[in-house]
Amino acid sequence: MAKCSLVIRCYNEEQHIGPLLSGIIQQTLTDREIIIVDSGSTDATVSIASRYPVKIFSITPEEFSFGCALNIGWGAATGDIIVIPSAYVYPLYFDWLENLLTPFDRSEVALVYGQQRGNEITKYSEHQVFAKWFPDIPDYNQTHPFCNNANAAIRRQLWEKLP
Repeated sequence: MAKCSLVIRCYNEEQHIGPLLSGIIQQTLTDREIIIVDSGSTDATVSIASRYPVKIFSITPEEFSFGCALNIGWGAATGDIIVIPSAYVYPLYFDWLENLLTPFDRSEVALVYGQQRGNEITKYSEHQVFAKWFPDIPDYNQTHPFCNNANAAIRRQLWEKLP
C-alpha cells in the first residue's frame, strides 16, 4: 500500500483533535504523515496537536477557505494518497485507514470516501441522511456525484493535475 498523507483542517477543535490524532496513531497502517492546517484557533487545538508527530501550518481566519486550507496541506504532503479527515471525525476501528485506502489497489480508483455515522446527539433526520449516503455495503461504481470530504482520500497525481 502506498504512503499516505493526512491533511486535517482545524479551527478551535480542542475537544476533537486529541481523539482524532490518537485514533490515527493507533492505526494498523503506519506509513503515513499527518499535516495540520490550523486557521487561527484561540483554544488549545495547536497545543494538543503539537503533542503528536504532526506538521502544523497556521493561517489566519481571514485567509481560511476549505480549498485554501486543503491546498496548503496538500502542498506540504509527500504521500501518494491524500487523506482528508475533518477534525471532528474519529476512527472507530484500528484498520480504518487501511480500509479507506484499499480501493486504491485498483488503478481506476481516483477518490474514495468513508462512512459517517452520528452519535447520541445526532438528530433523527441526520441519521436518515447518513443511512442513505453512507450505506453499509460499499458502492465501488457509484454513478451519482456525492462525495463527503470529512472522511475521504484522493490520489495525489489526480490533485496535481487539477487546473
